[in-house]
Parts: sequence; structure tokens; C-alpha cells
Amino acid sequence: MTARVPVVLVTGLSGAGKASILRALEDIGFEAVDNPPLGMIGALAREGGARRLAIGVDARSRGFDAGAVLAALARLQEDPALWPELVYAWADESVLLRRFTETRRRHPLALLGQVADGIAEEQRITAPLQEAADFVIDTSDLPLSELRQRIEARYAHPPGDEAAPSLAVTLVSFAYPAGLPREADLVLDVRFLRNPHYDLNLRPLTGLDPAVGAYVEADADFAPFLDNVTSLLALLLPRFVQEGKKYVTIGVGCTGGRHRSVHMVETLAKHLTGQGWRVSTRHRELAREGAAPQRATAHRGAA
Repeated sequence: MTARVPVVLVTGLSGAGKASILRALEDIGFEAVDNPPLGMIGALAREGGARRLAIGVDARSRGFDAGAVLAALARLQEDPALWPELVYAWADESVLLRRFTETRRRHPLALLGQVADGIAEEQRITAPLQEAADFVIDTSDLPLSELRQRIEARYAHPPGDEAAPSLAVTLVSFAYPAGLPREADLVLDVRFLRNPHYDLNLRPLTGLDPAVGAYVEADADFAPFLDNVTSLLALLLPRFVQEGKKYVTIGVGCTGGRHRSVHMVETLAKHLTGQGWRVSTRHRELAREGAAPQRATAHRGAA
């Protein structure tokens, strides 16, 4: 059976990394076309033959309309020879504002107004695309290297390719007050465990410190919870592989994102690596405050 040809539509908010996503797709063999007229999308896909195609579509596209983009995607989905997906790049408003300020670029929807107005308008008109996207990437705190890893993990091999690498698992610790990681496929809440924050000796430390780990694990419910989570993942991860998933992100949250969630991520990473999964870790709040280096490739399994 001939493998279906991937056609990836890349859209999202200006300044959120669409160009970086297109470049990452180019680097793994896609032909990239940025902002063609919407009416040309079908023709580009049909005329591409066996070429993998990445098409950038955003508010700068001629005749842009979210409904028209979704209609074009629906027509691609009707072709059994194609594997179409919609990728949506997103970032926090504060991050987008900083990026536009640093580059001194004008927002394409706010040529005569405030950048914030353009961001709000673009969020409004692209909301249906975010809702329908197969893959939403939050680049607010995402290093470029990890963005490229995610693109490669999902799109380097077409569906049905037996040479495709196994599922890549990313574990992310976070603080609930700062919001859920939008890229998370599964979220675990460890706020029920006793909190090292209230121990004055442990408060300045993080979940990367053995003393904090020992404190968290001394909670009577830690071991049963860990057993249940690992049993759940033993069921889910192989099924994700059967679905054709190449990348899965699991968020683990607590109140501050510095102690309990960090230790749980490290514990799960060690367990999953031992089971043969390819695992990477990211501690969102520690990265934001500079308390720990990025450890996106800290754990690698053999699978």
C-alpha cells in the first residue's frame, strides 16, 4: 500500500513561530509554500505528486478567511492519497508583544494601530482554526531546538512508515496559577501531596534536590499515586503508538511548579526511560525564573 502524502497547513498568530515551523518542515524534506492564495491550496496538493508539502496560511494570505481554510482542509481530507494536518502556532499575548517590540515589526492587522489590537483581532479571526487544529504548539516558553524536535518527531516520517522512530514522550512540570501547558495531551495534578514550600529549609530548593524528593515521597499517598499513574501510562502509551502518534506531552502540575511537580516529572522520566521510551523533560517555571537549565534531552531510552 502506497504511503499517504503529508500536506501540512501551518497557521496561527503572527509572531508565534509559523516561519520557524515551516523552516523545520523544510529541513526534514517538505516543500514549503508561504501564504499562497487560499484557492490554490487544493491545486498545490494535487500537483505535488509524492512531494511532502507544507503551506503557510495566515492573516496575510490573500482572501484570508478561517472558514475558507477549513473548507480547503476538508477537501484535502477527502483525498485518500493525502494525509492533511492543520498546525496552529500560539503564544501568550505578553510574549507576542515583547517579540514585536524586540524586532520592531508591525503587526499585519494593526498597521495603523496598537500591536495589542492586532493580536486581539488575529486571535478572534483565527479562533476556529485553533479549535480545529490537529497540533497546537504553544511557543511562549519553547526553545527553538525543542520546537524543531517536536516537528521532526511528528512529521519526519509519513503515516505507515515502518522506519519511523518510536513515540517521543515529553514531561512538563508547571504551576497551576500560571496556566496549563497548552501542548499537553494529558495533565496530572499533584497538589494533593504535602508541600515542601512550608518547610523553611526546603523552600529555597527545587524538586531536583534529593531532600525535596525524599520529603515528597514520604507522603503516604505518593507511592499509590505513582503506581496508578505508571499503570495508566503502560496502557495509554502503546495505544498512542497504534494511533500513529509520534509525540505526546504530559503535564504535571502543582501550586508553585518548583517542588512536587518537578520531582514527579523526574520520577516518571526515570521510570519511562527504564521501560524503553524516549523521554525528555522540561520544568516550565524553573526555566522562567532561571532556577534550572533546560533539560529537554535529559532522558533518552532505547526504544
